[in-house]
Amino acid sequence: MDHTVVWDNCLQTIRHSVDPQSYQTWFVPIRPVALNSNELTIQVPHRLFYEFLEEHYIDVLKLSLNQALGTAGRLQYRIKPSRQPEPAGFPHAPKATAGKPAPTPSNPFVIPGMTRPRIESNLNGKYTFDNFIEGDCNSLARNAAKAVADNPANTAFNPLVIHGPVGLGKTHLLKAVGNRIAEKFPNKSVLYVTTDTFTNQLVSSIGNNTTNDLVNWYQNVDVLLVDDIQQLINRKKTQDVFFNLFNVLRQNNKAIVMTCDRPIIELDIEERLRSRFQWGLTADLSAPALETRMAILAAKASANEVSIPPQVMEFICYHIQNNIRQLEGVLNNLVLHRGVNQGREIDLELARQVLKNFVTEINREVTPEVIQRTVAEYYNLDVEKLASATRRRHVVLARQISMFLVKQFTDQSLKAIGRMFGGRDHATVIYSIRTVRDLMETNDDIKKALEELERKIRAGQGNATSTKW
Repeated sequence: MDHTVVWDNCLQTIRHSVDPQSYQTWFVPIRPVALNSNELTIQVPHRLFYEFLEEHYIDVLKLSLNQALGTAGRLQYRIKPSRQPEPAGFPHAPKATAGKPAPTPSNPFVIPGMTRPRIESNLNGKYTFDNFIEGDCNSLARNAAKAVADNPANTAFNPLVIHGPVGLGKTHLLKAVGNRIAEKFPNKSVLYVTTDTFTNQLVSSIGNNTTNDLVNWYQNVDVLLVDDIQQLINRKKTQDVFFNLFNVLRQNNKAIVMTCDRPIIELDIEERLRSRFQWGLTADLSAPALETRMAILAAKASANEVSIPPQVMEFICYHIQNNIRQLEGVLNNLVLHRGVNQGREIDLELARQVLKNFVTEINREVTPEVIQRTVAEYYNLDVEKLASATRRRHVVLARQISMFLVKQFTDQSLKAIGRMFGGRDHATVIYSIRTVRDLMETNDDIKKALEELERKIRAGQGNATSTKW
């Protein structure tokens, strides 16, 4: 028997041991090369292919070889040499000069006779660590990303996975890593790619029978930045290829940084892939606090040479709480409206007009109703409780603070304020106002609560963060 007959016999066994799709994907591309005594040599398209077979189908291969050659049968692999493909919508590795199939290299990034291809990073230079505003919400992620960027070949965070909801800066940090590395280590190949792009490249390569060239090209990357890995869900083939690419890159000290819109544990992907994503460090991005949002907006306004008064900035940031991209969108709209209106100043009225396109409710003026609602929500009460006869301590405190704030922010008389709070007389209102003033002097918690409530009211925001009682 020659090597072709032996491999055909092996395929007959394999065909009955695996599903049709796996057979077409992982066994049909294999070519028998030689038969030396009881040792069959087969050629596989690339190193990832070999590693996948060894991890998933080693028992199937042993069974087929035993049936074809007996228990003394042995199997050897060779990696198919790279070739220069026809253009297929993605970059490829150049043709190897070696004339014969090369044995499995110890380092798949260095194939004898191959010239390292030039890789376009796909980065936007405007995303840097310097213009990423740090706060408690993102400190871990930023510092970990910077550590990777400062020492990509020896980072302990490999992979680094940055996760969080849409619009909090994941892509900014990912590209900042790439830009810092490109600046500090110009000889390193950095690639930013979305998971959708990777999948589309893979689909194209399958259609053009050039998957080998795509994978070989990716192996030349020193730092791989992958955005939105949640898109791997329900993409079995992409998961298979990415799993093996991930293994090769990590084994060869290549840095991998990824983003995701949820924690890795919540990703509905293969367990083997999820476990590898958890090998390094996972850092989350949460919604920034008001002060951080204002700092972000101020930085973006400064970069665009736009002046926004502090009270307008605060008003905007109270209404845009969970999406930094929306802050940038509001800023762009303000600039546009200012230009259309021939240099009109950015004021509260213009901010209200622009915010209509971003939020569903904007309070137009400070009214007693706005104050009552803000205080009630802050203390996790129904508004009706403020006008009730109850003497429960936390309700009485919320009522007194509401009276104090109504007097401070409106021109209502003491008698009118009393009517708003269950028909109380003006003496009760005076007592409440004095009590709150005294508490401001002696109770730090009350002072902080009032400062927070005043900011919310000035911003016209009725949806406060609740304090549980």
